[in-house]
Amino acid sequence: MVIDYTAVGDYLLPNIAYCDDTLHFGRYSRLRQKFLKENHGGVYNEMLLSGSLWEHLAEVEDSCQMRLERIVSTLAKSEGVTESLKESDQLEWVRKMNNIRSRADEIVLAELIYTL
Repeated sequence: MVIDYTAVGDYLLPNIAYCDDTLHFGRYSRLRQKFLKENHGGVYNEMLLSGSLWEHLAEVEDSCQMRLERIVSTLAKSEGVTESLKESDQLEWVRKMNNIRSRADEIVLAELIYTL
């Protein structure tokens, strides 16, 4: 790994580029960044200095969102949470969907965020 440095007075500072504006960061990317920083500092620093951290976080965010949508739709279908239930009993539909989203969120966190 080669890192370029810029001399600023008596100090050499690494040339670190800021992330691209097209990358999307959300809840899952922030959780992944925190996990890497607190539990795998070496990996975090290596990714940060090489410039691959921001792309990794954007990829994790996209993967988590897709996985979450897939799990929610699968669980809703298997548990019979449909639009007809939404029309007939809105509170029951909200209760079931909140439960499904919570379970799906826990699955995504365990599978994609808190693993190396």
